[in-house]
Amino acid sequence: MDKAPYHKALSLHAAPTATGKKEAMRSWLTTNGLPIRDDCLKAELVEILAKVAPAPIDALDELASAQGHEILRTPPSHPELQPIETCGAVVKNQMARKSKFTMAHLLEQLDDAFASVTEETGSGLIKKGRQVEDKYWMEDLRLDRQQ
Repeated sequence: MDKAPYHKALSLHAAPTATGKKEAMRSWLTTNGLPIRDDCLKAELVEILAKVAPAPIDALDELASAQGHEILRTPPSHPELQPIETCGAVVKNQMARKSKFTMAHLLEQLDDAFASVTEETGSGLIKKGRQVEDKYWMEDLRLDRQQ
């Protein structure tokens, strides 16, 4: 998964962050046995959280972990490492080839366009992504040896 902001929703069990509400910070600190003064400013609560709160937990990481999986994040701006990006392009290209540019026709063609992404398509894209990743690893090793 890439690091797009919409992939990073905090877990309900995560400690609040600096952008959160003051009352949520106060509540989390109190619930976790850290009494605080009633007159604490938000900046003070943020400072306390920075010292005591565990690293943020993403909701998707928590969900994957509960199912025995781990999410691997790829660097930003590298769609070649994301097979889903190419699958989306296949669907869009399929739609563009057959489109009459009306909403009704779009809805009619959508299932066919998604069906054009077959198991073989997915397997091929994953294989290609691994080859690109291997190429990056080899380049990394080459650069390390030069230093």
